[in-house]
Amino acid sequence: MVSNPPAPPFTRESAIEKVRLAEDGWNTRDPERVALAYTRDSRWRNRAEFVNGRDEIVAFLTRKWHRELDYRLIKELWAFDGNRIAVRFAYECHDDSGNWYRSYGNENWEFDDEGLMRVRLACINDLPIKEEERKYHWPLGRRPDDHPGLSDLGF
Repeated sequence: MVSNPPAPPFTRESAIEKVRLAEDGWNTRDPERVALAYTRDSRWRNRAEFVNGRDEIVAFLTRKWHRELDYRLIKELWAFDGNRIAVRFAYECHDDSGNWYRSYGNENWEFDDEGLMRVRLACINDLPIKEEERKYHWPLGRRPDDHPGLSDLGF
C-alpha cells in the first residue's frame, strides 16, 4: 500500500500539515496525482454526488476541473481527533462563460493507518462573485506561503 504521511493519530501540527498537503495537491488540478492521496476504495460524498474508489475520483476531478476554470483553493484545519480531521475551505473559479464563483464548504475526513484518506464528506455552497471581488490572485498552482489564509481573509 502507498503511504501518504503524516499518518494518524494526528497532533495539531501533523493535522495542519495534512490539510496543507491536501490543499497543495488539489491546487495542482491533476486528478491522477490527487487520487493517490485516497485509498483504492475511498468513499466520498461531494454535495449530492457519491464517489467510490480512485477511478471514480479521477473521473470526478477531471469533470470538476474541466468546468471550474482557474481553480484556486484554500483549506484550513477546523478540528481533529485520532484518525479524523475536519476542515473548512473556500475556492474561486470561473466557468467557460467567465462567470466567477467563490465556493465555501466543510469537509470531514477519515484516514487509514498509512495516512490515506478513506472517507471524504463535503458540504459546499456556491456564491457568484464579480471578477473584481476575487481574493485569490496567485499564479495557478500552490498557494504561496505568504498569501493570507481563510481566517486572515475574513472567510
